[in-house]
Amino acid sequence: MRVIGGTARGHRLKAPRGMRTRPMADKIREALFSMLETLGVRPQRVLDLYAGSGAIGIEALSRGAQWADFVERSPAACAVIRENLEHTGFRDRAAVHCTTVASFLAHRAQAELPYDFIIMDPPYADPHIVDTMVAIARWPAAADGAVLVVGHSPRVSLPEALDGLEQLRDRCHGDSCVAIYRLRRQESGDDLPAETEE
Repeated sequence: MRVIGGTARGHRLKAPRGMRTRPMADKIREALFSMLETLGVRPQRVLDLYAGSGAIGIEALSRGAQWADFVERSPAACAVIRENLEHTGFRDRAAVHCTTVASFLAHRAQAELPYDFIIMDPPYADPHIVDTMVAIARWPAAADGAVLVVGHSPRVSLPEALDGLEQLRDRCHGDSCVAIYRLRRQESGDDLPAETEE
């Protein structure tokens, strides 16, 4: 596993050992950031939920994001994220929160600057994916116009629209899929283009 693009391109990343984490494969991350580039999405303040190794948030930092918060409940995985941040030189542009996603969302309802890019790559067996998406859509610390990326199994069908979230892309590569949403709390004339065809 490595950083695909940006200033830390080629840096190897560690993954937690003996954990039931499922880091997003290099090919999937490359496809994700290619789609984001096509959509004109350039993350600045990033929130990486169910962070695992931190690979997605670190990729965003490498590509120019100013700040990233990583949320992961496993202490072993949190240690790996900190190692990866140190190795890639992004320690001073990130914070690791070793807690559950639900607890972080509940206790961080306000942010000095709202997040414009939120990633959630939960375990595929997690039955609360849609509930978490709704919580993020209603979360005050998510900016109006924020982009939400959801990693999911091909066997999980996600809604095209949900509580202010509008799906822009949903692409599968093998046994991994990524859906990209935009949060629209109010009507705006600068919507990102949606794509419906496969």
